[in-house]
Amino acid sequence: MREGPAIVATPGAVVQRRQLRTELKKARAKSRLTQQEVAARMDWSPSKLIRIEAGQVGVTTNDLRALLETYGIVEPDQVDHFLELARASRKLPYGEYRGLISKTYMDLLSYEYSASIVRTYESLVIPGMLQTEEYARAVNMAYSPEITGERLDRLIELRLQRQELLEAPQRPELFFVLDEASIRRCIGSPGIMVAQLNRLKTLANLPGVCIQVIPFKAGAHRGMRGAFSHMEFEAELDDIVYLERYPGSQVTDEPEVTGQHLEVFWELEALAPPTDLPQLIDRAIEEMSDPVESPASTTDITES
Repeated sequence: MREGPAIVATPGAVVQRRQLRTELKKARAKSRLTQQEVAARMDWSPSKLIRIEAGQVGVTTNDLRALLETYGIVEPDQVDHFLELARASRKLPYGEYRGLISKTYMDLLSYEYSASIVRTYESLVIPGMLQTEEYARAVNMAYSPEITGERLDRLIELRLQRQELLEAPQRPELFFVLDEASIRRCIGSPGIMVAQLNRLKTLANLPGVCIQVIPFKAGAHRGMRGAFSHMEFEAELDDIVYLERYPGSQVTDEPEVTGQHLEVFWELEALAPPTDLPQLIDRAIEEMSDPVESPASTTDITES
């Protein structure tokens, strides 16, 4: 496998917190204690334990040791395992950008960082992980024209840092399905679009990266409901779906939702033969040579 930028291939904090909450719930169930009984023994409010088991808050080392003792977990190796999960859950990748982006988007980055397979569908714009710097800047300026200067520069920096995953030594398998509208919409300028489209052709040749485009001739399809990302993990963790919505996106691990979106993604893949990609992109590049002028400020985008 080709070498890339140095991204540490360890589970992200959000994933570690999910694993911790799952194992704590299993430990409580094995001890045959209810949440109310545990809260009473710990002298906690029931809501504190509920938030910990839901992954909404972290747990301190002292609280975790006491909780494990309540569950009858005293073997040093087992205790160390839980403590390491708790410590890792506080080490956020991209943590320097906290406060710049929403918690939901930060969660998405952490899940991508930890997944074994990432499937992304986008209907209106090129997915963030595949964007050139100039395209990303035009997209951000269109979506949030009030964001300028250093803050805009940091958002672009984050997007480019996120793209290091494309060539990381132990990256997830990456599958992208785009609607043809995303490669035909002129964002920024014709020159920016041509560079972006050529980058798609380059990235499509990377090992472990698959990019497909659904042609207009495919007609209506279920992907027209909106963009999403579906993520699988090697650990015993449920799949995750990131749903792009305005004004706020959503992350869920509800099996019914994740299963439905996986089925939709497979349907969309079937509509987009990989062998058609070069022809579709070349046709879009050719038409960009004489485009209708379209200012970046009129373009709709999504966070990713």
